[in-house]
Amino acid sequence: MKPRRQLVWIAAALVGLAALAAALYPRRSGSPRGYSFSFGTMGTVAGCVLYTSDPALAEAGFAAVRREFDRVSAACNLHDHQSELSRLNREAAKDFFVCSELLWRVLVEARTAHRYSDGAFDITVKPLMNLRGFYRKRDKLPSAPEIAETLKLVGLDKLEWDEPRRAVRFEKPGMALDLGGIAKGYALDLAAKAVLDLGIRRGVIDLGGNLFLLPEPPPGKTRYQIGIRSPSGDGDSGEFLELPGNCAISTSGSYERFVVLEGKRCGHVVDPATGDAPYRNYSVTAVAPTGIASDWLSSSAFLRGKELADKLERELPGVKFYFTYAPTAGK
Repeated sequence: MKPRRQLVWIAAALVGLAALAAALYPRRSGSPRGYSFSFGTMGTVAGCVLYTSDPALAEAGFAAVRREFDRVSAACNLHDHQSELSRLNREAAKDFFVCSELLWRVLVEARTAHRYSDGAFDITVKPLMNLRGFYRKRDKLPSAPEIAETLKLVGLDKLEWDEPRRAVRFEKPGMALDLGGIAKGYALDLAAKAVLDLGIRRGVIDLGGNLFLLPEPPPGKTRYQIGIRSPSGDGDSGEFLELPGNCAISTSGSYERFVVLEGKRCGHVVDPATGDAPYRNYSVTAVAPTGIASDWLSSSAFLRGKELADKLERELPGVKFYFTYAPTAGK
């Protein structure tokens, strides 16, 4: 879960964007204006700013966004004991767990992400997240033997797949999946499609800082302007991107989520190969054609750095990375 100050920052940004839109584009008969909406889901703040001349259409758009986010949360929310993912984690060591179409799509995309990222993105990382104190209370750094033992439960090769039945099974008891680096992106894709199906083509959909830009920029603009927060964690925008729309954006950095164990900061992106939880002096923003891609791309490049980012830019059309460094850090 993001710190409260980050939730407030996101909510304030949504409200501020709508207020700015109202100031810059006063409503005239038949002219589009920005309508904003926000709510809590998946342990973060979600919302959107939609541009339309029809308030009823904006309300329908908000309802569609919330409906799709709720669908993904019901399937993929690790922190909801009743979610489909929680049931999978409880049952898949005993027998194959048959997935819904939605959850299966996310798992298949995660397998593709694992391949393209050279293993940097791995949804079997949850035992390491527990060990590092992200989901369970912990005061001390894990020892080398603890890490070595936990790594025996991590690795996508330990997840068995039954394609015809859309089912998966754990090779070992104690394994568990964490979809925190990919599910929000998929929720954005579903929400964007639902809004576009209603005929709304201008606006921003936000899920905890993961953004989807609809195809057409706000009225009077040729591009969207998106601020990237400084990795210093002071809340200021480090730099701005100007983007044409019809794309998704995700940023990964240590400044939002970390734990302090024995005086050492540990970042929330854990290396599935080594068990390390590096705290970086930079953030990585990924721009991609889909939300699900931008989500896993940003965390993978944050973990492995520019070498992987350059490789992914060459291999995946429409993908671009931006590294933002803390003011005191060199590039």
